[in-house]
Amino acid sequence: MPISEKSELTNADVTPREVYQNRRTFLRNAGLAAAASIAGREIWELASPTSHVVAGAKLAGLSRSPFSTTEKQNTYDDVTHYNNYYEFGVDKTEPAKNAQSLKTYPWIVSLEGEVKKPCRLSIDEILKLAPLEERIYRHRCVEAWSIVVPWIGYSFSALAKLVEPTEQAKYVAFESFYDRKQMPEAMYAGIDFPYVEGLRLDEAMNPLALLCVGMYGETLPNQDGAPVRMVIPWKYGFKSAKSLVKIRFQREQPPSTWNRLAPDEYGFYANVNPTVDHPRWSQAKERRLGDFFKRDTLMFNGYSDQVASLYTGMDLKKYH
Repeated sequence: MPISEKSELTNADVTPREVYQNRRTFLRNAGLAAAASIAGREIWELASPTSHVVAGAKLAGLSRSPFSTTEKQNTYDDVTHYNNYYEFGVDKTEPAKNAQSLKTYPWIVSLEGEVKKPCRLSIDEILKLAPLEERIYRHRCVEAWSIVVPWIGYSFSALAKLVEPTEQAKYVAFESFYDRKQMPEAMYAGIDFPYVEGLRLDEAMNPLALLCVGMYGETLPNQDGAPVRMVIPWKYGFKSAKSLVKIRFQREQPPSTWNRLAPDEYGFYANVNPTVDHPRWSQAKERRLGDFFKRDTLMFNGYSDQVASLYTGMDLKKYH
């Protein structure tokens, strides 16, 4: 279902939780404490210089974004207990248990490279940079499962405009936090850390590209990428880098962790495309977490009207 810019958003009829075991088996061969709920804490309090932006803190004053689907959402339990976050374990149930060791405050994100105004922003400054919106996005994993999540944040373009990319900036590189002491399970993941990702600058500037600081009305749980992450709804989930510490604007295409590890399986662009199969499974169908039956995979995850023009003239099978 394409997104609607005029529809009323509903939060009813959430789906039940049911875990589906569809894993990257070559990684397995290579190798809960729920977030505390801080009720009643307002966004102005969170953004104060002395506040600690903890998982589960309430985010007040949110507006409903027109860039939202009217599809029913997955439950909070679905989204916080079935995660790809290999720094905290390769089994999808492990991050919810292991990510509580992540210290998310204080937190600094460095913005650098081909920009006129490089800077370092605290998570408090990131929270205050632009009005926060709730955006109910479909999220599609390369492993052929999907979810619907009410993310909270604002378009990445607000951050980019702050630093003013130069004419030399063609790409944006993202780097996730990595600390072996806080992430001992990472040694079993079979991939290089820190996790890195990238977008073309025009992709990053698309209004749908979300700099995300929360979900379900609260700050992000650790296992979902606290305290700040990207959400790119028309691309497979591995493009949405978690727990960001560095954002670099640059001339050359940046490396991408999965593309670097297995380029025949994970392309740099990673646009949701039902006609391009993963070498080990089809991408034509997907299973919504909590559903029994599969559904058709939509081109660009159903966001064609907003993003297809970014790829005019490109061979989307070659540049998968």
